[in-house]
Amino acid sequence: MATLLICYHSQSGSCVQLARAAWRGARQEAGATVNSRRAWDTGVSDLRQADGLLLVVAENSGSLSGGGKDFLDRVFYPSIDAGLVLPFALVISAGNDGRGALRQAERILSGIPFSSAAEPIICRGPVTEQHLETCTELGLGMAAGLGMGIY
Repeated sequence: MATLLICYHSQSGSCVQLARAAWRGARQEAGATVNSRRAWDTGVSDLRQADGLLLVVAENSGSLSGGGKDFLDRVFYPSIDAGLVLPFALVISAGNDGRGALRQAERILSGIPFSSAAEPIICRGPVTEQHLETCTELGLGMAAGLGMGIY
């Protein structure tokens, strides 16, 4: 059984809504275990137990939110030392355009090296039903892909 880790950082509540939508989608896949954790509470031991990572973070002032960046900083070298190679997907909640946060996250994740399993999603502005649907589909797709061993 494949395990998907959904890691999120949310100050305003937007990212937690997006992460929950992804969790609901991933839970639809019968052959998957889905763990959802706040970035502050997530570390390398959680990554070691996962087969894939779905990271939901916000853009703040054109960069990754503090909690998202803190998570990536804390797991970067220990993940490299442990030889972790995981497929990942990104969801960025953006008040601006999200591209700065996306570049920053992709640069860090590719350095571990984790590999992108899906196109990143940037949810601009307040959370909409379309954002939630897209995250639900991403969660289901990630869980199904992990279960089938395609990542």
